[in-house]
Amino acid sequence: MNDSLKAQCGAEFLGTGLFLFFGIGCLSALKVAGASLGLWEICIIWGLGISLAVYLTAGISGGHLNPAVTIALWLFACFPKQKVLPYIIAQFAGAFGGALLAYVLYSSLFTEFETAHHMVRGSVESLQLASIFSTYPAAALNIWQAALVEVVITSILMGMIMALTDDGNGIPKGPLAPLLIGILVAVIGASTGPLTGFAMNPARDFGPKLFTWLAGWGNMARRGGRELPDFIGPLVAAVVG
Repeated sequence: MNDSLKAQCGAEFLGTGLFLFFGIGCLSALKVAGASLGLWEICIIWGLGISLAVYLTAGISGGHLNPAVTIALWLFACFPKQKVLPYIIAQFAGAFGGALLAYVLYSSLFTEFETAHHMVRGSVESLQLASIFSTYPAAALNIWQAALVEVVITSILMGMIMALTDDGNGIPKGPLAPLLIGILVAVIGASTGPLTGFAMNPARDFGPKLFTWLAGWGNMARRGGRELPDFIGPLVAAVVG
């Protein structure tokens, strides 16, 4: 791996970790610290976190921060094939790191919440805390319905990213593109978040799930295979969306 690719992967690691840190920190504040945040406020924080992460990394790596974006750009926008796997590994690692950092800062509040509610980590009741870190489909949705939601919203995200970053479409965005992408994520989250948690990003889903599995939630972090829609759906959308 040459120095340029190392720097790009480092940027993908930092950018992905940054927006996960902001988003998970927001949900931690809501659930274990008693912060008062509504759906739209949560979505705005996630969206602005992504905008800031893209601003941080765009000049170095292009600010993908999402394996689905990397795969789509490889398939449809001539992104170099040899960079795909290193980028994706960096994104997954960054997502894990962002979850870890948020937990470290809030760990005493997690322990206090679990003690106050007589909650055993890894039990069914503890899923409400595991969901701070990762996304889970609503109980009323079956796996196929949840996967469809993720395919649809990730396809919208991919299409809009292509449009917002293409000055040839007649509406140059330039430095506004990262902000507009963040607003797009917030709008998607506000409209579909209660269905699947609007993952749209396999790294955003799997990295924190791996962390929760290692941090004591065990198999509850997987929730009986219902993690698949939020992981597979975005990848399908990257290919067909």
